[in-house]
Order: sequence, then structure tokens, then C-alpha cells
Amino acid sequence: MTEKDIAALLQKYKAGNLSEKEAVKAIRDVPYEDMKYAEVDHAREMRQGFPEVIYGAGKTKEQVLGIMQSLKAHGGGNIMATRASREQYDFVHAELPEAQYDEAARIIYIDRDIRMERDESHEILVLTAGTSDIPVAREAELTAYLWGNSVRSFYDCGVAGIHRLFAHIGDIDRANVIIVVAGMEGALASVVGGLTDKPVIAVPTSIGYGASLHGLSALLSMLNSCAAGVSVVNIDNGFGAGVLASKINHLR
Repeated sequence: MTEKDIAALLQKYKAGNLSEKEAVKAIRDVPYEDMKYAEVDHAREMRQGFPEVIYGAGKTKEQVLGIMQSLKAHGGGNIMATRASREQYDFVHAELPEAQYDEAARIIYIDRDIRMERDESHEILVLTAGTSDIPVAREAELTAYLWGNSVRSFYDCGVAGIHRLFAHIGDIDRANVIIVVAGMEGALASVVGGLTDKPVIAVPTSIGYGASLHGLSALLSMLNSCAAGVSVVNIDNGFGAGVLASKINHLR
């Protein structure tokens, strides 16, 4: 629930279109709703500008549906469930037909801001080192998009063929925030960081052979970047990168 929603609620009560009991219940439920298996934070959008996001992995399909229904009932912005399975989506979609699913990003979402005007002059650019990094990149892209940003992406432009990256110099120059998604040795983040004066968010992925240690090598390489202005999120955390990029992008 947003401040705008609360103001509308009070106006309804003032106009006599809402009973005192209904108004009290709605305001009482603002902090959070205790669903026994989850305490849904309905005040998060007022604090952070976006409703609580559901982490789908480890939850039953019934729990994902219940939390999404609770978020929908309390108004506000777009609804997301990350790391969600096709089985969870099919179950949710049967009850919430407006829900959509991005297979690569593994995100169930309800786009309630579908007609939102996104500022194309403040664009988030997503670059991946390889094709295998696309699922993590898609998680970052869709997250940033649902948080109200204009997003552009280019895949498979890693340092093994660095001329492919140079073909996108114009896009790098135009971007307001850049997300770099890379596995293996994670070198792309440092290269991009050295080419731009914009903030770069590096996302190490678990792509690579044995010594990549499921993304640990890329994580350490990115943390040790000699390019200034590169920040690093956790391994495979496209969602975290998308949120951080959005917050930076909305600063004016």
C-alpha cells in the first residue's frame, strides 16, 4: 500500500463510502498481514517504493499464490515472485489469470503499471559476457523494468571477443546505469568499468568450469577490480542488481 492508497482510503471514509470498521481494518493491516506461513509486509512500498517481492524457491505453490493474492488485495505497484518454477506459475495463473511468467528469468509477475511511461533518457543497460549468462541477466532486466525503468540489453559480448563489446560503445555512453553479468573469470566488469563514467553493477554468475568454483572466481575477480566505480552483488543475484540499478536510476 502506498501513501496515495491511504489518502484515497481516508477520502472514502470522509465521504461516507467506507465504514469506520472497514477503515480501521484497512489501516490496521498496513504494517503487515500474518498469514501464519508468511508475514506479508504491506508497508514496504511506502518505505522503498515497491511492494514486497516473493522469493519463490522453497515455497509451495499454495504459499506463492496466497502471498500474491494478499499483495494484490492491498493495491500498489507491480507484483513479483522470483526464482519461481513453471509448476508454481501454472497454479498461480489458474487463480490470477493476469499473472505472467518469464521462463528465462524464472519470475512470475503481475504488471499493473503496464502503461507506465518510462524515462528513455535515463536508461539501464545490461551486458552479458556469454549466452549462458542470459538467465541471470533476464532476472536483472525484468526486475529493473517492473520497477519502472527503461532497459536495453546486449548478450554475448565478453572479453573472449572484445570487438563485440566495442560495437556497443555508443550504448554504453548513453546508459545511466550499467549492469554487467559474467561468469568464468568475470573480466567484463573491469573492462566496462574502465570505459564509462557511469555506475557499473557487476553480477558474477555460476557459469564456468571446475576452478570457477560455481561463481566464486568471478565474484573475487569483480571485487578485486582495478576499475573505479564498480560495485558487486552476490553470485547469480540478477534481482539484487536490478533493484540497485533502479534506485540509482531514479535519483535526480
